Amino acid sequence: MAGVFDALVAELSSVPVSTRLGRVRAIGRGTVTVTGLGDVAALGDRVVLGDTFGGEVVALHPDGITVLTDQLAEGLTLGALVRLKGQAGIAPDNSWIGRVVDPFGKPLDGKALFRGPEMRPLLAAAPAAATRRSLGERLNTGVAVFDTLLPVVRGQRIGLFAGSGVGKSTLLGKFARGISADVVVIALIGERGRELREFVERVLGPEGLARAVVVTATSDQSALIRRRCAWAAMAIAEHFRDQGLHVLLLADSVTRFAEAHREVALAGGEEASLRGYPPSVAPAIMAWAERAGPGPAGAGDITAVFSVLVAGSDMEETVADILRGVLDGHVVMDRKIAERGRYPAIDLLRSVSRSLPQAATAAENGDIAKARRLLGAYDRAELMIQAGLYSAGSDPVIDDAIRVWPALDAFLAEDAPDEGIEGSFVRLRAALSSASKG
Repeated sequence: MAGVFDALVAELSSVPVSTRLGRVRAIGRGTVTVTGLGDVAALGDRVVLGDTFGGEVVALHPDGITVLTDQLAEGLTLGALVRLKGQAGIAPDNSWIGRVVDPFGKPLDGKALFRGPEMRPLLAAAPAAATRRSLGERLNTGVAVFDTLLPVVRGQRIGLFAGSGVGKSTLLGKFARGISADVVVIALIGERGRELREFVERVLGPEGLARAVVVTATSDQSALIRRRCAWAAMAIAEHFRDQGLHVLLLADSVTRFAEAHREVALAGGEEASLRGYPPSVAPAIMAWAERAGPGPAGAGDITAVFSVLVAGSDMEETVADILRGVLDGHVVMDRKIAERGRYPAIDLLRSVSRSLPQAATAAENGDIAKARRLLGAYDRAELMIQAGLYSAGSDPVIDDAIRVWPALDAFLAEDAPDEGIEGSFVRLRAALSSASKG
């Protein structure tokens, strides 16, 4: 009963004692000018226009404020009443585990949802750099390549760089089910509406949902809500981290977060400069990503996987370039690999885990180096091999690479749900041993 009363008290405490009012003075394309709130409104404040329109303050002027609405302002009239709601926040609760919510903390699965006792800011600061712990122990992932060649450790932040349709969502689902963590928080930013249920029921599954909180904003929703989805997911992850738990945060995708931020920034009058993105997109992405990672003493950690949509595997694309600079590793998924039927379609030679070499033993680092060396040799000689221009015996390293390639390529597609890290390394060594045969 205490939990029910705590939830009731939290709901009652959220009711404002008084509300400041303004009026709609002008309605433009996508933005609304409001008077009467200029002396009290702050950038980022939420407002309600008329009876149904939500919005956010994106610019302040001496004669009023500019509001970007959550939806098209069709039906909004001049002189309509505007209520100031103040800074946005979210109040997560432990009972949210196993639920699907929107960026405002409202349920999307048709069941009642209690708000938590504490309102958390969406734009919290990252833990102080001097107080954060180092990266932790290596994690079981359930995927052989990440248990061995691209290890993931507690508190690590990695980027998943992929085009559309190469198996990114499936890999995220495997992480949600397989990576060792107490709680999983999943941010689906700007996804197609039909894909939410498919991801929850088929990709994530009951096993994955049982320990997860899914936060989603679909592609038809406004840029404000899509951007808020990323911040809300991070705030929920911080709620569990501050209880000493290990949180896995899966964000899909940073690109759509950046696109939403661009729309909001341009509506507020910011100029586009970075290949169409405003200058504020870089600090927005970096500030968001920095909130993940190892926590301070007494808190838990947030291990994060940020997906980035890249056209043609272009790692120099603006969002990819910005994010790569603050991550502890990046994984590149290649369409050509997916087209020949190998999943996950990871290009190992272009992928890096910055947890190495510390995350592996000397023997394991030797196996990793050997695998990369042989795959690299095969990659350099592949055109000659496929064209029949390479003569066996010309280069011992290439000869070994040809022998090992089928087994090693098959290993990169294997799952490891039961064997764990040690079992995955046993299978890696078996694949590598074929290089010494023949």
